[in-house]
Amino acid sequence: MSLLACGLVGIALLILFLVMGIPVGISMIAAGLIGTVLASGLDVGLSIVQLVPFGKTADFTMLVVPLFLLMGELAFRAGLSDEAYYAGQKFLGHVRGGLVMATIGGCAAFASVCGSSLATAVTMSRIALPEMIKYKTDKALATGALAAGGTLGILIPPSVGFIVYAIITEQSIGKLFLAGVFPGVMLATLFILTIFILVRFNPSLSAVSTRASAREILRAAFKVWAVVFLFLFVIGGIYLGIFSPTEAAGMGAVGAFFLGLFKKKLTWPKFWESLRATVGTVGMIFLIIIGAFVFSRFLALTQLTQEMSSFMVSLPVNRYVILAGVLIFFAAIGCIMEIIASMFITLPIIFPVIEALGFDPIWFGVIIVVVMEMGLITPPVGLNVFGIAGVAKDIPMVTIFRGIIPFVGTIVFFLIILILFPQIALFLPNMLK
Repeated sequence: MSLLACGLVGIALLILFLVMGIPVGISMIAAGLIGTVLASGLDVGLSIVQLVPFGKTADFTMLVVPLFLLMGELAFRAGLSDEAYYAGQKFLGHVRGGLVMATIGGCAAFASVCGSSLATAVTMSRIALPEMIKYKTDKALATGALAAGGTLGILIPPSVGFIVYAIITEQSIGKLFLAGVFPGVMLATLFILTIFILVRFNPSLSAVSTRASAREILRAAFKVWAVVFLFLFVIGGIYLGIFSPTEAAGMGAVGAFFLGLFKKKLTWPKFWESLRATVGTVGMIFLIIIGAFVFSRFLALTQLTQEMSSFMVSLPVNRYVILAGVLIFFAAIGCIMEIIASMFITLPIIFPVIEALGFDPIWFGVIIVVVMEMGLITPPVGLNVFGIAGVAKDIPMVTIFRGIIPFVGTIVFFLIILILFPQIALFLPNMLK
């Protein structure tokens, strides 16, 4: 059997294992091992399975994953998400649609210290949804905004999406974090503008709450100091060259811990909850990482990715046509598979094509994360939608999906802007020394 044929067999096996419901990490390990044995023999296959797990998980740079996840867990239990929404509510609550806009603002603020889309969506749902329902906000708009706002968790740094992309493609985590700052702020602004337009044309979608006093607004502004401090401490430290991304993750986790103690909200039971939640998530991610690298070694051995890159580069079409096809493919994959797993499965195959076409890998990382955002809120999977449905048990799933339609349009519009003006993402990374 030729190497190319072995590569195709390995991919077919991976798809088969996934359809059978076998966990993603185990599916990739099994498919990679079987494919490597077919291509190079049992000894080579077993040596890869022996060396990759320890070699990848013992890498110092991999500490960035558990430490940033721990920072997000500690920040949540320190009450930073409550304070972010409270501030937005006081600033915008008296405007029609203001509570929904405040939800987007709260999601953006919490995303800056969380890094997880689902955690952002679910956390803000518990806080903001009862308040929006209280003031008779349309349920589709309320839940749609929460699902869309939650996607900011993988775009605004520190982002698990960027960390995963950096691990797979061997790009700079620090540059990717900086690349997500302006796009994250811009997309949050476009979400708020979308809400403004919706309620302007249909005022019945949202009522208004009482206007906050100047004293309440000042108190609310003061409350978000912890979120601002933690974000600037971590991202500013990376930008100024004080911390490496791994060191910044450690400092961020320590900072979130002491902020929780200072605010007297982080008790020992909550601290242990944070550790347990982090360990559970890290275990899942690391299994996928091990599987991804076993499968990537197999693909490299068969030279399938090189052949695909050569073929796609030789196509007599503009490179942006190929890019459009790649993005449509990622959007479709994102609709049926969890984002981290889908990135680990597809990027080893697709990224060499993008490099061969001459696209900037940092810019493409932002593009892919934005595309994956759509997968988090579109059927049939829509992980954020399922998370919100778990909180809002009395709101039908179809209502939530109806509410996300205008926000999907906003993401597509933003994606076009990002493709036309790549400097939106590249301005800050290009300034990093």
